[in-house]
Amino acid sequence: MKKAMISRKELFFQVVLHVLVLLFYSFDKYNPGITFAQLVFFLVYTIFAAFITYFLMPRLLYRKKYWQFLGIVVLVLFGVIWAEELLELVFYPGTKRANIVPGIYYAVFDVLPVIGILSGFKFAWDAISSQSEVEKLKMSAQENELQFLKSQINPHFLFNNLNNLYSYAIDNSPKTPTIILELSSVLRYMLYDCKEKYVPLTKEIEHLKNYTQLSELQIENRGTVDFKTDISGSGYRIAPLILTVFVENAFKHSTASQSEDIFISVLIKVSENGLLQFECTNSFRRETNTDDLSHGIGLQNVKKRLGLIYPGAHSLSIDETETTYSVILNIDLKKVAHDSLHHYRGSAAGTASTSEVHWGNEESGA
Repeated sequence: MKKAMISRKELFFQVVLHVLVLLFYSFDKYNPGITFAQLVFFLVYTIFAAFITYFLMPRLLYRKKYWQFLGIVVLVLFGVIWAEELLELVFYPGTKRANIVPGIYYAVFDVLPVIGILSGFKFAWDAISSQSEVEKLKMSAQENELQFLKSQINPHFLFNNLNNLYSYAIDNSPKTPTIILELSSVLRYMLYDCKEKYVPLTKEIEHLKNYTQLSELQIENRGTVDFKTDISGSGYRIAPLILTVFVENAFKHSTASQSEDIFISVLIKVSENGLLQFECTNSFRRETNTDDLSHGIGLQNVKKRLGLIYPGAHSLSIDETETTYSVILNIDLKKVAHDSLHHYRGSAAGTASTSEVHWGNEESGA
């Protein structure tokens, strides 16, 4: 249902429109100027046009009561023609226009263009306004969805590290203060620093290092963790917690399937032209794995976030073998624009595993 009150912008638009239509309606190269009779006739057209646009359209047309709307509009047109005929008797007595037969002919060609233009532009204005409202709602919904997806970061990380912290504290381990500082840094980042849509890439990498060092406590002497960075560019920003999900999965998959010879490798490269390449590989034994790799909430979460934030500016490839599980994610950080939320792409549902990627596509074996 349309609002009863009109905005200042619409009021200004209607004033300009009516002035322009009046100028065209009254134009006569043989008799320049606007007569009082033309003003009166145009005022009548305006009143009937306003009745159609601000009363009939919201109550009938926009509620899909098309036949009722059409029927009443026809009656309105008959009414305005009848009103014009009466006015012609006043302003043009004794002329052809004052007669019924030719007068109706003149009236039709006076009434229809003016009311058609005024009503048509109002309909176009409402359509544009409605589309703008729909876009705002979609943007708001996507913002809410992004916030919800960010809030779904798996809480088991916190519980695991609290358990580790408790164990080290019981043993009076010298690592306890370091663990507390790293855990505090990770939680501060998750709770406060990553509230923005984008964060500095340096902060995200620092968080990922702290996260990796904390998660490495779960492995201890059962394997190795390799974390490398190669950053050529600077000043880039990235959506927070995107990369964390893959590192979290790497530790979860490895520890769930192996008790020794665990291997996890994380590589982050950023070229000078803003292309980020993230590679995460972990050892994995399918026959002893206790987690379902193909239905992880975190993986579905990050795919959806990538589709929302980086439409057409990322590629994701996941390759699973009998002994390894690897992820390659490329993001063109320069292509990130302020209006990227206006384009929604659902998460990919592909199931083929391959190392070949194309921008905007997501290929996953999980």
